Amino acid sequence: MAKQAKTAIKTKDQKAAAEAKNWTKVIKAVKSAKSGSYTFQEGIVHKDKIRDFLNRK
Repeated sequence: MAKQAKTAIKTKDQKAAAEAKNWTKVIKAVKSAKSGSYTFQEGIVHKDKIRDFLNRK
């Protein structure tokens, strides 16, 4: 029965699933000027805008 439910989810909204593949989770390490420790910025970004996210300060 679990296999049927799993395939139903896959075929239910293929257009949304195809669009979801264009998005990526990006994590960037940023060094703090005050303390010298690192913090992490993360975001879910469209695959065409990954470089913009990483070049942002």
